[in-house]
Amino acid sequence: MARSVPYLAGRLAGKQFRKAKWIWRSVAGGEADAIRAEQAVGRDMAAVVRERSPGPVDPDVQALLDGVASTLADRVRNRVHRFEIAVLAGDHPAAFALPGGFIFVASPLVDLTGRDRDELAFVIAHEMAHVMRRHAIERLLSRKAISAVALATPAGRAIAPWLRTIGIRWLENAYSREQEFEADELGAFLLRAAGFDGRGAVRILERLDALDPEADPPGLGAYLSTHPPVLDRVRRLLDR
Repeated sequence: MARSVPYLAGRLAGKQFRKAKWIWRSVAGGEADAIRAEQAVGRDMAAVVRERSPGPVDPDVQALLDGVASTLADRVRNRVHRFEIAVLAGDHPAAFALPGGFIFVASPLVDLTGRDRDELAFVIAHEMAHVMRRHAIERLLSRKAISAVALATPAGRAIAPWLRTIGIRWLENAYSREQEFEADELGAFLLRAAGFDGRGAVRILERLDALDPEADPPGLGAYLSTHPPVLDRVRRLLDR
């Protein structure tokens, strides 16, 4: 039976992604070198995100997130990892991580938690997990517009023009559902290891589940539609 065009395109895309991962490992060297290379790429991308998302930042909120992130980072075994967190002015509750540990949390998500440290800790730990599990760099390597060689250039100079063209919305919803489940599991483990209340993970997920995606199209609706169903995420966490 002849294969469909979408099927063949998917197979080709998969081969290109595997080749990109191999090239990235070759240029980036060992694990520590790869992490440092990701940090260079992420730093350049973070500058673009800040440029594209200007707005006043509440210093109290920034201090709160810095404190939570620092406590979590202290429990990360691989000390080569570095994490930097920033608040973004936004119109819907969301968070995302860039390669190398640059994490952004939209202020509506902070407001949704009521500035609860345990809930924010899960949000941040979840994004840290995406970085540590290499999800953040892999989604870049899966983009046809970005090559592994381009990513490996000093400071990721090829990234900035591309990101300015594409915009940053895709950063909020580009992970696979399995990657989201994996980030939930590692994030919850890190949360508890750092001394936070693990029930904060369930509380923030239930808050997200109670929101109406139709109230903020296409922002919150697009964000939640690409994540696993919230109740499925809660069930998995409770089963751990």
